[in-house]
This record gives sequence, structure tokens and C-alpha cells, in this order.
Amino acid sequence: MEENRVLEMRGINKTFPGVKALQNVDFSLNKGEIHALMGENGAGKSTLIKVLTGVYTKDTGTITLEGRGEVAIGSPQDAQNFGISTVYQEITLCPNLTVAENMFIGRGAGKITNWKKMNADADKILQSLEIPAKANQQLSSCSLAVQQMVAIARAVDMECKVLILDEPTSSLDEQEVEKLFGLMRDLKARGVGIIFVTHFLDQVYEVCDKITVLRNGTLVGEYEIKDLPRVQLVAKMLGKQMDDLSDIKGEGGTYEGADADEKIFEASGLQSNAGIKPFDFYIKKGEVNGFTGLLGSGRSECVRAIFGADRVINGSVKMHGKEVKISKPLDAMKNGIAYLPENRRGDGIIGDLSVKENIILALQVLTGFFKPFSKAQVNAFADEYIKKLNIKTASAETPIKQLSGGNQQKVILARWLLMHPEYLILDEPTRGIDIGTKVDIQKLVLELAKDGMSVTFISSETDEMLRTCSRLVVMRDRKVVGELSGDDLTQNKIMSTIAGDK
Repeated sequence: MEENRVLEMRGINKTFPGVKALQNVDFSLNKGEIHALMGENGAGKSTLIKVLTGVYTKDTGTITLEGRGEVAIGSPQDAQNFGISTVYQEITLCPNLTVAENMFIGRGAGKITNWKKMNADADKILQSLEIPAKANQQLSSCSLAVQQMVAIARAVDMECKVLILDEPTSSLDEQEVEKLFGLMRDLKARGVGIIFVTHFLDQVYEVCDKITVLRNGTLVGEYEIKDLPRVQLVAKMLGKQMDDLSDIKGEGGTYEGADADEKIFEASGLQSNAGIKPFDFYIKKGEVNGFTGLLGSGRSECVRAIFGADRVINGSVKMHGKEVKISKPLDAMKNGIAYLPENRRGDGIIGDLSVKENIILALQVLTGFFKPFSKAQVNAFADEYIKKLNIKTASAETPIKQLSGGNQQKVILARWLLMHPEYLILDEPTRGIDIGTKVDIQKLVLELAKDGMSVTFISSETDEMLRTCSRLVVMRDRKVVGELSGDDLTQNKIMSTIAGDK
């Protein structure tokens, strides 16, 4: 190993039934380095991390650690003992316990007996890392960013040499991301090697020193950040030169039926118990529109009210000009409305069910569980949408939890498309997934609209909204503050409307 090297993985291979997940992959990490691991969903990033942390056993290859030589990592406990710690996208701490309890839980064989010392030690660590939390504070009272930092503090305090951050910023706002980056830079200065897994290109170029790119389970290359412009990074991740994304809208076309001006859905004075102000809203047949605004502006709350996912306390809704009552999701589904929620893990997938069982779920709810589909019907439905959406899975029988995030998202999308809805609501359908799958979903949305489906699209990425939507409802502080279309659909106009500029 080189003198400054803390980790070397050489010739790593891992195969699952029907899938070569990793093929002769190399990866190296230096002390005091922030190293991005990049690739599309299904590229092999998660598998490589799980091999390194002992969740999976590699088929062949070597792992070498500074001061230990070649090591065999057979379990997560082995990895921890070797100084390898992981902080996942979904925080795996206990919100009902204090910060200190979360930092020290599971240490040693016995129970914690010296609470005073534990709190003092925790405060010392928190202060040294400049984490804005107190040892005796209940974790649930901390922001998501601070909870992420506590998870990192716990990992670092375990004499961590290699810290893996797996999509740590996906649920954080810009200010919280900056706080997390400050902590990462501090740990870098202390000599910790950090592996940073993310889909946010801006963040990679802001905080990382190197990038390793994987594609289809193989190593594309390792690059110094200064030597790899963003457009080249995207091309290497996709294995092709990327078309200008601004042309996507042109590819999709628009719905040109005789009823193109028909309002499929209308809401008047709609208000839910989630704190949004009463709002008016409509969508035409074959239109793609969206809600935009800063984090917490009320975008998701509006579509949850439309779908009946939150309790509606005021207002009325119409479908095709006729008033209907939507007080729960089943009412919305019966009226031809489908909704892909923001939290796919919590509200979307059922991890232990197979791909085909997840696809069939919504249609089975609509028809009733006392009228189950035949095995042949279920297989036909699954095969159709696995092919149509290019879902990468070993088979329709594979548990959905084994799929990459982007492919899980496609399965949930298949679930709703199988209903053949008139009106499809997509809340953050591309969050935390790779660029290639994002493009697939954006193109699909515009194709669906061209065929006459109405789609409401929500994304935190403004450029994505501009590429897909022909009309945007702008929100600030949980109320609608404007509507933009035509020549007004620009980044500057959105920002000025959110800011309240005249």
C-alpha cells in the first residue's frame, strides 16, 4: 500500500443469481480524503459498500487496510472493529433516546452504569466536532441534519478510519447540507478517509477530492475532481455522451386531442389539516404542471390534500366539472387519480413483497381483495411493465428491497400506471436516483401527457420542473403566491416569485 493509503480494494467480484453485481472492481481511499463513489442505480455502488462493511461476502478479490494488511470482513461487526463505519440515508438511530444514549448504545457487553460520565463524554465529542446538540437532549428534538451529525459522531468515536456516508444529504435543505459539509471537512483535516455516495453533482464538486465511477458493476475509472468536468462525469456514468436535457420537452410533444382544454380536475379553496392555506388549482387533459417552492413551502401538502392522503378540512373538488368527494386515497383512486408519494420507502414500497406483488397492489385494492387476479394475469401485468419501464431485476419474483433505489421507483410508477389513471401525481419521483433514470422518467411523463394523461410533477430541482412542466404553481410559506407559464417559465422568474418581488 502507498504510505498515505488507508484502504485498498482490488479485483472485487460479487455475483447474485442471474446478476454480476461487481466485476473485477478496484477502489482506493487515502487518509484525509473525501472520495465520491458515483454511478447510476444498479451500477454496483451499494454492493461495493456492502462488501466493504461485511453485509455481503465477496466472491473473489482483496481488501487491504492501513496497519492491518489484507483483511477478511465477514460481518458489520468485523468492519466496525477494523475502523470502518457507515452512516446511511435513513437514520438508524433511536429517536426516543437521548443524543448520548444513541452515541453509546451497544458499546460493550454490559449496561450503561455511569450516566454522568456518558453524558460528559458525549458533550465533549459533540463540542469537538462543533455539533449543535446536547448530550441529554432527546434525539427526536434535533433536526434531520443534526441527527445525521450525531450518527457520524457515533461512527467517528468508534476510532473510525474509513467513514462511509450513503446519500446523507437527500433529506436536508441547503443550510443543513452546509453544516454537514463543515463536519466532513473537519473530519478530513483529522485524517479520516470519507467515501461519499450521492446523486447530487453540485455537492460532489463542492466537497470531494476524487471521484470513482462505476457502471453496470464494472470500474469506469478513478479521477481527480479537477480533471473531470461535470459533462464528462455524466457521460462516463451513462456510458454515452448525454443529449442536451433541455431538448426533452421537445421529444415528448403535447396532447392535441379535441378535449385538450378540458379541466380534468379542479380544486377550490382546498385546505387540509397539514397547515396549508386554502388554495385553488386545476389541471387540463394532457397537461404536465407542477408545484414549486422552497423546502417546507407546502408543495407536498397540496398534492396530499388532492389525493385525500391528509384530512381535508375545507374546500371542494370537481372531476370533469362534476363535484366529487375525496376524503381518503381510495376515493381518489376510484376517481382515476394516482399518487406516487415523496417517501418511497415509508409510503411506497413493501420491501418483503416481490416486484410483481408491489406492481399489482393498487389495482388489487381497487378491484377488492376478494377478487384476486389469477397467477397468469399477475405475471402478464408484471412482465408488461418491467419491459415497458426497463426495470432492472433478476425476475418478477425478486423482493423489491433487493432492487436499487431507481428501480424501486420504477416499480411504484408501474403500480400506478397499471391503474391507467386519468390524473397522475408524482411527488419527487427522481429524488435520490441516477441521472439516466431521471431522464427516463422525465421522458415517460411527457409521453404519458402526449397520450392524454394529466400529470402533476413535483421536484426540488427547478431545472427538472422547467424541462417537464408547461405551468407551475409557486408556493411560499404553505400558500400559493403565483402561477407561471409560457415565457415566464424561467429560473429567475420562479425565484423572484418565491421571494415576493414584484
